[in-house]
Parts: sequence; structure tokens; C-alpha cells
Amino acid sequence: MTLSTILALYGLLTAITLVLQATGAMQALGMGYLLSSRDEERTVAGMTGRLARALDNSVVAMALFAPAVILLIVLDREMNQTLLAAQIFLVARVIYVPAYIFGIIGLRTAVWTAGFIATCILYFLAL
Repeated sequence: MTLSTILALYGLLTAITLVLQATGAMQALGMGYLLSSRDEERTVAGMTGRLARALDNSVVAMALFAPAVILLIVLDREMNQTLLAAQIFLVARVIYVPAYIFGIIGLRTAVWTAGFIATCILYFLAL
């Protein structure tokens, strides 16, 4: 597996999270609201709300992870350590999304931390 493959897989995971969140929002808020200008702000609760927050967090994680991966690819520093850190990030995020959706608080925090540390390691390896 390469760094670019891991980045693409994470992009797909984020896209799947978006589709799940949009589907839940459609059921909770209705198509009329989703097609409107949304001047009146509505929120969703429960699993759909957690999906929205997981998606927001996934986008932030992508904003941190993608530049590190691209930097390592451009610098031609794809090595065992960078691949391991990126794999840890991806596995952590694959676990994070359902842990957040189903409200598994301790697990969610642990895998978020693992993914964040893995991302920081990627930046250190790019120096």
C-alpha cells in the first residue's frame, strides 16, 4: 500500500460519511428544508447529529493529514515509517467514525488520539 492509496481510501471514507450524514439529515429534516436556502437553522440530534459531528471532524482530520501525505510524496520520503504512520491514521479513522456514530466515547477518544499522533509523526518525518 502506498501513501497515495491511503489518502485516497481516507477520501472515500469521508465521502461515505458524507452520504450517510446527508441521508440521515434528509430523514430528520426533510427534503424541503435541505433544498431551501436554510435561512432558518435547524439541528439534528441522536445518531444523525453524531454523524454530522463525525463528518466535521473527518474534514478537519483530512485538512491535517492530506498536506502531510502530499509533502512526503513530493519530497520522495515514502518509507516504512511513513507508511506505518499513515496506516495507523487510516485504521484509527475507520474505527473513529462508527465509534462516534454509536457513541462509544472511550474508544472514540482513543482512536482520535492515535490518528492525531500518527498525523503529527508524518509531519516530523517530512522535516
